[in-house]
Formats: sequence, structure tokens, C-alpha cells
Amino acid sequence: MTEGNFTDYVKIHVKSGKGGQGSAHLRREKYIPKGGPDGGDGGRGGHIILQANENMWTLHHLKFKRHYSAGHGASGGKQTSTGADGDDVYIQVPLGTLVKNTDTDETLKELMEHGDELIIAKGGKGGRGNDHFKSSTNQTPRYAQPGMDGEEGNFTLEMKVLADVGLVGFPNAGKSTLLSVVTAAKPKIANYEFTTLKPNLGIVEYRDHRTFVMADIPGIIEGAAEGKGLGHYFLRHIERNSTLLFLIPADADDIKNQYEILLDELRRYNPELLDKKRLVAISKSDMLDDELKAEMKALLDKEFKGIPYLFFSAVAQTGLMELKDKLWSMMNEQSVQE
Repeated sequence: MTEGNFTDYVKIHVKSGKGGQGSAHLRREKYIPKGGPDGGDGGRGGHIILQANENMWTLHHLKFKRHYSAGHGASGGKQTSTGADGDDVYIQVPLGTLVKNTDTDETLKELMEHGDELIIAKGGKGGRGNDHFKSSTNQTPRYAQPGMDGEEGNFTLEMKVLADVGLVGFPNAGKSTLLSVVTAAKPKIANYEFTTLKPNLGIVEYRDHRTFVMADIPGIIEGAAEGKGLGHYFLRHIERNSTLLFLIPADADDIKNQYEILLDELRRYNPELLDKKRLVAISKSDMLDDELKAEMKALLDKEFKGIPYLFFSAVAQTGLMELKDKLWSMMNEQSVQE
């Protein structure tokens, strides 16, 4: 996944097709010079349909084409033949796309399964032909209904990354480095804040050819829940992760304090995030000698009561299998509970 073409938020304008005109045709044949009405109905206008596609991972393809119009229904014909329906327009979106009506701010649906569909603009109904209007008192109606107009509106599409494990931490906590070591992802890594501006996804290979998906979310700063820094831009992606991995560097001034700040940002954004499984991982542990690590463990045992934690180093590649084992067991515990 490259940063340049990752798009997780777009607005589109759509217009469905107009229904076809009903026919006011009267039957005229060689030996039937004055036949009755035989006008057919107009066809339905085309729908605008969103369709979830598991092979897509970004809304980037909608970034430069934001206006969509469906085909109009054809007019009805003679011999009560119905006009053809207008062509539907299908817009492919990745799994985890949230659809909102921009004009009313109403949330319509979240497309979570491959093939899920949502009609966001219904095509207009075709007009009825004059055959529907004949009666004992009006045997040759010379009128038919016009087709109904289609719907038009503005919609906001928000994508929430679907991953098993979400990496949570301050900028430069080592999230991108971890992702690059345990997966085939190649995130940008540098020693300055907000190197990661877009979520990076990677597939972690586990024992017996099993895999799970890990997401590197842009770093949290204090005030993120209020939109400070990257704010809501990344916090919505954490909602879809089943397990949260808190990364705190070993050289942090106060590990417990950093964890509390991260937790508070999540709480203020969405308290339900605290119901997820949590694991604290102390990164860059290659900087610690055995004596310092023992002292730190004694301190963390007191401070992190009931909260699982472990040490690892992505650079030295120590503690990585222990980390994978712990994450795998936590994910399976959660799926059993559900």
C-alpha cells in the first residue's frame, strides 16, 4: 500500500435515470382500422448502486470522478410492449465503507461483506401506457403517463480500515518499523513526527501458514480526539480493529503515563474502543541491558496490573514471535467470546 494513492474519504454527486414515457398508441392493423389502446409502459430509470468489493482497499478511484449519472428508461411501445430499463451504474467501494447522505448527515449503511449493495439513488418509475386507462366509458384514451424523475443527491463515503490488529502510539514509537519487520509492507520510516500520514496494512505470517492483518495507524498526539494534529483522520480506522497494540518506546520518560494519554484519547473519541482487547508492547528494548529491563519489569508489574505487556525490538528482531503468539491468542479469545 503506497501513501500517495490511499484515499479514505470522498464526496460524490449522483443522479439516477428518469423513467420512460408511457405510450398512447392505438392499435392499427390492416383489418382493424380502429383498434383500442395498446400503448406499453415506459422503462424504469437506472439506479446508482454502491457495491462492496473485497479486492479494493482505497477510495482513490473516486477521487477524480465524483459525478455519476444513470441511464434513462426507454419509452413504451405498441402492442403493450414495455420500454427498456435505463442502465444501472455500479460504484465499487472497499469493505468497511460507511455511506452518509451529505445533505441530511444521515448514516445510511456500512458495507462490510463482499457483494453488499446499497441503492443510493433509485431510478424514476416508467409512466403507464394508455392501455391502463381504458374503461367502459373511455374506450380509447389518447393519453399516457410521463416517466417520473430520478433522484439526485450528494453522498459522503468514509472508509474504515479492516484489520485484526491496530497499532496505537505516539509518533516515532516504532509502529512503521514493526510493520516492516513482521509483514511484507514497506511503510515510510524516518525520525520525525507524522512520517505515516495514511494507514498502512500488512499481512503477518504466523505459525502453520496462518495469517492476520496488522494496520499501522498515524501516530496519536494529545488532543487528537478533538481533531488536533491528524485527529479524526486516523481515529476512525481504529474502530474496525479487533485488538489494539499499544506501542511505547523503552526510552519514554514515563511508560504508564504515555499509555494513559493514549487510552484517554481513545476514550474521548469513542468509549466503546476501550472494550477491545489491549496489549502494551515496549518497543526498542534492545536499548535496555538485562539489569535495566529487570528494574523496568518490576515497576511495570505494579503499574500495569491486569494489563498484558511485553518487550520487543523490531531492529534486533527479538521478542517478535512472543508478540505474534500473544496477539494470536488474544484474537482467538475474542472470537470465542463473540
